[in-house]
Amino acid sequence: MARAPFQVLVYPYRQTDTAEFEYALFKRAYVGWWQGIAGGGEDNETPLQAARRETNEEAGISPNSEFLHLDTIIPVRATEFNVSHIWGEDVYVIPMHCFGVMASESVIVLSHEHTEYRWLSYKDAHKLMKYDGNKTALWELDKRLRGGGPRG
Repeated sequence: MARAPFQVLVYPYRQTDTAEFEYALFKRAYVGWWQGIAGGGEDNETPLQAARRETNEEAGISPNSEFLHLDTIIPVRATEFNVSHIWGEDVYVIPMHCFGVMASESVIVLSHEHTEYRWLSYKDAHKLMKYDGNKTALWELDKRLRGGGPRG
């Protein structure tokens, strides 16, 4: 499989008994920071297809779940990836497409890429994350789920 020049970021979410939203964050095994599910596209996959596959591989969430494609697209330096040489000398930056996914099952099945996961409020999840782009995607998802627009 050839690594496509894009990345996906997916935040599983659920609604609690009190109608609040919680978001699953995952602790990356090799670096220790917290983020949503992240991975690269393969071959001729679309970003949504890659998001469905990565979510299933990394968390055991069904690819038939309800995905919400976010407007947030995070630029990532191509050199962050050890396979970037296959994209040629004209690819400097690749897009990270962001999604939310309704996680109807509360139990996550972790892959080897993560050491743990947590269901968190927006506020608590936001505090744990490292990258501003990841925080922007979570902000957008939270705003969309609550309704009322970006300033509501």
